[in-house]
Amino acid sequence: MEAYIVAAVRTAGGKRGGRLAGWHPADLGAKVLDEVVRRVDADPLIVEDVIFGCVMQIGEQAMNIARSALLASGFPQSVPGTTIDRQCGSSQQALHFAAQAVMSGTMDIVIAAGVESMTRVPMFSSTSLAEKAGLGTYVSPGLARRYPGVQFSQFAGAEMMARKYDLSKNDLDAYALQSHRKAAAATQNGSFADEILPLDIAQADGTVVSHRVDEGIRFDATIEQIQSVKLLAEGGRISAASASQICDGASALLVVNERGLKTLGVTPLARIHHMSVIGHDPVIMLEAPIPATAHALQKAGLSMGSIDLFEVNEAFASVPLAWLQATGADVAKLNVHGGAIALGHPLGSSGTKLMTTLVHALHRQKKRYGLQTMCEGGGMANVTIVERL
Repeated sequence: MEAYIVAAVRTAGGKRGGRLAGWHPADLGAKVLDEVVRRVDADPLIVEDVIFGCVMQIGEQAMNIARSALLASGFPQSVPGTTIDRQCGSSQQALHFAAQAVMSGTMDIVIAAGVESMTRVPMFSSTSLAEKAGLGTYVSPGLARRYPGVQFSQFAGAEMMARKYDLSKNDLDAYALQSHRKAAAATQNGSFADEILPLDIAQADGTVVSHRVDEGIRFDATIEQIQSVKLLAEGGRISAASASQICDGASALLVVNERGLKTLGVTPLARIHHMSVIGHDPVIMLEAPIPATAHALQKAGLSMGSIDLFEVNEAFASVPLAWLQATGADVAKLNVHGGAIALGHPLGSSGTKLMTTLVHALHRQKKRYGLQTMCEGGGMANVTIVERL
């Protein structure tokens, strides 16, 4: 059987402490669940499982946030949910699990989704609070023996990538500027209109505004502003301006097989053409999308030239720039509406968020194949190739 995406939706990203700061993440997840079935007029009762990506599974995001989001939504309580963690690729992996379920025929209609409130549940909460509570660290004696003296860090990995691929601070800053410019243009020309679920936000003065524009975009960004931002590490090349933005957000995809298509009576947006995931060096950590892309294309029987649009998560500017250099991809096909440097990287939601943008972009541009990949903590990368239908 095949796996198809029939609906794809996301919230606009919220800055840290911004418009989505008042939303409990389970309620944010509930909103995209309700919307993704509404878009195809589907009865939520027929959804057989809901798979959420979420990275910081502590506090408001603990106790299986997929189930919490379902119980906060308009879905019947008979619909189950589960939460997974593959670090930044969590909801991309949720999509893979959903697709595998419907391709196997054990289920026909599954939702893949993701949520992260980085305002309310800050990055590294799950490790830092555990250590403060005396619950230890994830680095076991065996892990420490295999990687002696290593402090696993995405920030260190990003700098290692910049040096390995000879990317200067100017290169990184110039890329960051382009991310903002592309995101601003996409917003202004309506490219995101069909994929974003507007949310009503109550202001301090009692007025209500509609949140429908990604808050992180700097519409008036200049290279001088970007170059003036302080480096993350002394002697380094990466600053906060050339790194992904802390972000609150949620996203969801409705995934079905042929029986699901008949049940819903809808035309699919895209077909899942390929799914894979690989492990790579956990020290440089962020390089995995490069070999993962080669692996995926080889298994799919496609070339780089066969792919019309690429989404490579902008965890740091050094990641897509190194990926471009190593793969020889056409820069004009990469992150055509900007990326996480401008739009934000809501960790567990980013996988389904990027796929939502990719599928809608393929339709707007009438292109055929799209490839999505992202670096993940621990040195991994998922790759998903979709075909527009």
